Amino acid sequence: MRKLLILLACLSAALAHAQKDLPWRKLQMAEFAIASLYVDSVDEDKLVEEAIIRMLATLDPHSLYSSPEEVRQLNEPLQGNFEGIGIQYNMLQDTLFVIQTIAGGPSEKAGILPGDRIVMANDTSIAGVKMATEEIMRRLRGPKGSKVNLKVKRPGSKALLSFTVKRGRIPIHSIDAAYLIQEGTGYIRLNRFASTTPKEFSKALSQLQEEGMESLILDLRGNGGGYLGTAIDIANEFLDSRQMIVYTEGRESPKKEFHAKGNGRFRKGRLAVLIDEYSASASEIVAGALQDWDRAVIIGRRSFGKGLVQRPVNLPDGSMIRLTVARYYTPAGRCIQKPYADAKDYGNDLTNRLRHGELAHADSIHLADSLQYATLKRRRTVHGGGGIMPDCFIPLDTTSFTPYYRQLRDKGILLQTYVEQWEQHRKEWQDEYPDARSYIASFEVPADMLRRLVQKGEENGIPFREEDYLLSLPLIQQQLKALIARDLWDMEAYFQVINQTDDAISKALELFGREDVLPAAP
Repeated sequence: MRKLLILLACLSAALAHAQKDLPWRKLQMAEFAIASLYVDSVDEDKLVEEAIIRMLATLDPHSLYSSPEEVRQLNEPLQGNFEGIGIQYNMLQDTLFVIQTIAGGPSEKAGILPGDRIVMANDTSIAGVKMATEEIMRRLRGPKGSKVNLKVKRPGSKALLSFTVKRGRIPIHSIDAAYLIQEGTGYIRLNRFASTTPKEFSKALSQLQEEGMESLILDLRGNGGGYLGTAIDIANEFLDSRQMIVYTEGRESPKKEFHAKGNGRFRKGRLAVLIDEYSASASEIVAGALQDWDRAVIIGRRSFGKGLVQRPVNLPDGSMIRLTVARYYTPAGRCIQKPYADAKDYGNDLTNRLRHGELAHADSIHLADSLQYATLKRRRTVHGGGGIMPDCFIPLDTTSFTPYYRQLRDKGILLQTYVEQWEQHRKEWQDEYPDARSYIASFEVPADMLRRLVQKGEENGIPFREEDYLLSLPLIQQQLKALIARDLWDMEAYFQVINQTDDAISKALELFGREDVLPAAP
């Protein structure tokens, strides 16, 4: 103990002679003192981790610490793949229900079929045991080439079936849908800005142009962003050479501009970009650039407002700090980042927007005159202050979201009913509808399916409310039809159903039909 006290005294003396290094030396001494002198044993790794987390929390909402496992999980969607067994699934009453196997993937090769229920993984029960979904996924995922032994309950089979699945690399696609929504008009829904996105997007553009696309609806709603480089590549598809896409600037990060190369595939032709309150980061970079250059009409609701540049700082144990070093600015000079001085308000921003009426009424949006900017070609007024304000506002439609519907959705009754009916009628629907086109044109949700939905609701303590039910019925029918389309074919079929009654898409199509719509071809 005497030696330890002498060492602490020496450290204290060193602090007095190194004032400019005081902050980090002070922290180092505090950690050393706690680890060495505290009455009980301490976990030094956890101690340091907590100190880092609390330091970053004083800076901004997006400077964060991630553990090694969190780093892996964060990177998977942006790398465009992960390693696992290759299934699309739903959790039904604590049981993993296989909706589809990925074509050519590990599960399909092993013999897993749609409709199977996976009940055990490596001799551990994962069904009916209240196991968290994340824990189930941890048991199913693993390094490429490793194996997992599964026991499966298959409809029509009394005994459990055993399969050994060799895990493989599973692709994560950035494009949910790319199709001609009407003659001459394409639709592309982008769900993330990953490393594989530019190649996927270029392929989708080329295919639609071969099919006669002259106008395009780019759907970025719900897209939380991704890589800056990918955002630049996507914006480049629409802008002319040397047109700025975005610039970054920070206290220790000099202004850096990013420009289009002029080799994009869709630099002419009408363009609409759909955004909402969940469109963030890279989505806002693309939408802001296209709006500032008068290249696209932006339709929807004000985007999230995430415009801080994070630089990864890798730590020796595989953990990482994502430290904010600069801000993103649109070509006209608008800062994308919304204010974050009040951490509580920042965290509740979307809830506050709903409460204040911003999501439902355009006149509830208050814009500061001091934050007005001019677009770079037509000198139209656009607004700063955080996020991208659309040219054409589309209110959030809550008419169908009755209390009865929300209970059915939130308690999982809607999904449970769908999975139950899918299991019973999958083969019948596959035989009746050879392709998505015939299904979308003629399929109607069976009355028995709707009756079962109401019945399951009552069985789960949700009393039937006829007025609410009738108000929500079109939405319920559309969602059930879309889910069936997704699992008979893919996400594109799902959005072909959903988009039929989408107000933002209807507005884009209306604007494309007007001669005075912005923008004309450059």
